[in-house]
Formats: sequence, structure tokens, C-alpha cells
Amino acid sequence: MNQIKILWVDDEIDLLKPHILFLEKKNYNVTTCNNGRDAVDVFEEGNFDIVFLDENMPGMSGLETLQEIKEKKSSTPVIMITKSEEEFIMEEAIGSKIADYLIKPVNPNQILLSLKKNLDHSRLISEKTSLDYQKEFRKIAMDLSMVNSFEDWSELYKKLIYWEIELENIDDPNMIAILESQKTEANSQFGKFIERNYEDWFNPKLDKPIMSHTLFRELVVPELTKKDKPILFVVIDNLRYDQWKVFESVVNNHYKLEKEVPYYAMLPTATQYARNALFSGLLPIDMEKKYPQYWKNDVDEGGKNLYEAEFLTEHLKRLGLNIKQDYFKITNLAAGKKLAENFKSLKNNDLVSVVYNFVDMLSHAKTEMDVVKELASDDKAYRSLTLSWFKNSPLLEIIQQAQKLNFKLIITTDHGTINVKHPSKVIGDKNTSLNLRYKTGRSLTYEDKDVYAVKDPKSIGLPTINMSSSFIFAKNDLFLAYVNNYNHYASYYRNTYQHGGISLEEMIVPFLVFQPK
Repeated sequence: MNQIKILWVDDEIDLLKPHILFLEKKNYNVTTCNNGRDAVDVFEEGNFDIVFLDENMPGMSGLETLQEIKEKKSSTPVIMITKSEEEFIMEEAIGSKIADYLIKPVNPNQILLSLKKNLDHSRLISEKTSLDYQKEFRKIAMDLSMVNSFEDWSELYKKLIYWEIELENIDDPNMIAILESQKTEANSQFGKFIERNYEDWFNPKLDKPIMSHTLFRELVVPELTKKDKPILFVVIDNLRYDQWKVFESVVNNHYKLEKEVPYYAMLPTATQYARNALFSGLLPIDMEKKYPQYWKNDVDEGGKNLYEAEFLTEHLKRLGLNIKQDYFKITNLAAGKKLAENFKSLKNNDLVSVVYNFVDMLSHAKTEMDVVKELASDDKAYRSLTLSWFKNSPLLEIIQQAQKLNFKLIITTDHGTINVKHPSKVIGDKNTSLNLRYKTGRSLTYEDKDVYAVKDPKSIGLPTINMSSSFIFAKNDLFLAYVNNYNHYASYYRNTYQHGGISLEEMIVPFLVFQPK
């Protein structure tokens, strides 16, 4: 291992000889300077790993020296040492991006701790995270063999996400590979759980999770009826739980999380089913009966999500809620900016509903555009891209505006999405639906082990296109590819983000309530 090179700058450097000897015994290489001007020259010539810098020096001050050092090499950590505890000096130093701040007199162990914190930070965290996950691995494996309720699955999935995000920051590919295998096993078991239990969730007498068609009534209406604050209700299309977790801290700058409820997106985990159900409060089979003017089946021509505002208005009427509300669907940057600019005009509303389509566009772009395929090559990159979008999006501006106007904030989604890896052969007639994670039609031929097949769609609240129509839902990370032109399908769609089927990523999604800070 290379010796760590330290530059220590202090006008009383001779008094620090015991500290320097202590560090040299610990195998650190220490270069000293007694003024800022010399320190800048020495820093420029040497390749230092870290700088200790006295704040109060005659001539060129510590803050002035810090400024010049940062201009020459901004990434080198600088630890400021000072006699003064005055707040403005601390604030100015911290604002100049120092790595640490120590008050004199300092002892050798303080110096050593600061070095480890700043230079060994990544290694120490990596080792600790790997060790903690190794302990947790056995518990997750045990949970996987025993989990048997929708509540348990939600908790297990959240635990897997926690470790996935923790492990992505460490340099240990073996641990990441182990977690990936646990996620694969979890999705395999989850598919079997859904196959055994999903139909029972449509029996009014049996225990069931909150789902797409019950979400608004069970979770949004109680917030509305409190009448304590207006509500901004944001539905981010295709938002997975892990994507939410990476931009949670950005939202927390403006809002305080009050409630987090994982809910289950209905099958198919596709926008026309899950999002229409969310706004209408109805199962697809009931939407088709009650509102044939708004509902379209898979094989019908035209847009399938054109009437969410109408579904919501009708839903509020059925609930007896006479409130002032508006609905907005944001599908491009200009529409998002316009809403952010005009949000103040909505301050007298009881409810503002916003459907934001970015994540959906991102998943489609990954399928169709090579550059996005590279930028979102795996789940870690997909999360990173989502975070970058959110931090720079009009949606964040809208949320900031809502906080200033004392709106309560609710964030949720209609369903998640999964990175599909393996094709599964399917045969259907020309009227079979085109989605890669589910199919509906007559005379479907498929690999039994790869799908959850529902011969009677009415049993899970879905309409039938004709008398003999059935639904099949892909499990795990499979995608359904037609036998004709199979190789083209297999290579074109492999490692793309799709939705409509059964996976933890698609079905267990966040519902979050926040109070303004």
C-alpha cells in the first residue's frame, strides 16, 4: 500500500512535533509548512492526499490558503484547525468545502480519527457494509423460506432494496452477486405466492392488501376528509420502490414523511389497467360496464389512458366528496414548467392531482434508444438516472411551490417495472395483445412454468375481449416473445425495462404522505 502524504500548515509547526512523530510511526508521510504562501507552492509541487491547515496564521490566512488550494485541486480533502469557536469562521470554512473542522488543542488520536474518516472512509464503510449484509443474508434466506403473507412480502422486498442500495456504494462484486441471486430467488417465490393467492384477493370476505382500485378510497380519502391542508397528489408513472428511495432525501428537504404504505399494483401491472383503476376506484371489468365511453381494451384502437380526469371526477361523486380539484397529466418538459409557473393559482384547491410520465418515458427510451440503454444498463444506473432527472425536473419545482403554499404532499405510482433478461416463447392469433409481460387473447400457447395463466379473467376483475379469452402474466424476469421472429424479439428486448407481469418490482410500490416543513 502506498504511503499517505500529508501537508500540515501551521505558523507554530515546531510545537506540533509530537503529533508529526506520532503520525510518522503510523507510516504517514508528513510535509510541514509554517505559512500559507509556502504551503500553496509546496501543495502545487507535491501530490498530497490530505492537508491539515491552521486557520489563524499571520500574512496569508488559513481561509485564503484554503481558497488557493481548492482552486489548484478541489478534490483534495482539507482539515481546518483553529483556536476560534466563532460561528462565522466555521460557516465560512464549511462553505469552502472543508473535509473536517478541529478545535485546538488537538490530540494525536483526533488527528488519526480525522484521517481515517476522510481517507479510509470508503474502505471502512465497504468492509462494515459487507459484514453486516453477510449477517443479514442468513436471515433473509430464512425469511424467504417462511414468508407467506402480502405484508411479509412487502417487508422482505423493502429489506432487499435497502441492502441493494447499501451494497451499490461498496467495491465488492461478490456481495452484489449474492444479493442479486437472493432477489432472483425472492421473485421466483413471489410469483408462486401470487399464483396461489391473487384470485382470493377479489373475494370480499378474505384478507387482502390495498390495491390499485382501493388505494384512493382507503388512503387518499382519509387525508382529504381531515380538511387540514390542500393536497398535492402526485402519481409518478412506473416508479419503483428503489427509485423512490434514491430521491427520498431530495423531497425531505421540503417535506417531512408522515406515512409510508407499500401497496400492490393490480395485474396486469400496466398503465391502462392499474392507473385507470387508481383514479376510478373500480376494477377494469366494472370500468368497462359503467363507463364504456371511457374504457378501451387491449385490442381497441386509440389511447387507453385518455379519461383519467373523468374517472376521478366520477369517483369523487360516488364518494360524496364535493371538493375543488384539478387534474394535470405531464408528458413533456414544457407542460411540467407551465404547471410549476402557474401552481400558485391552485392554492384554493382541496386537491391537485398530477400524473407525471417521466419514468415511463425513460423505460420506453431504454428499449428504443442505444444511448439510454448505456445510461440505464442496470438497476443501479436506472436509479441514478431517475435521481438526476428528479433533481432537475419541473416536478421538484412543483413540489417546492406546494410546500410554500402549505400543501400536504402525497406521492405514489401506478406500478413498477422490471429489467427483463430471458425470453419465453408464446403463440397467439393476430388479435393477441402486444405487451411483453402479459398477453390476452384466444388460444394462447405458452410455457406453463413461465406464466400465471388465468382462464377466467372475471375472477380477477378483468374484462374478456371474447368468450374464450384468457390472460397470461410473465413471472420472474421473463418476457414473452412470439415464436415467429423469435431471435429478433429475444435480442431486441433483452435487458430492457418492461411492466405488466408479476414481480416484486412491478407489484409492490410506494404510497407516501408528507407534511410541509
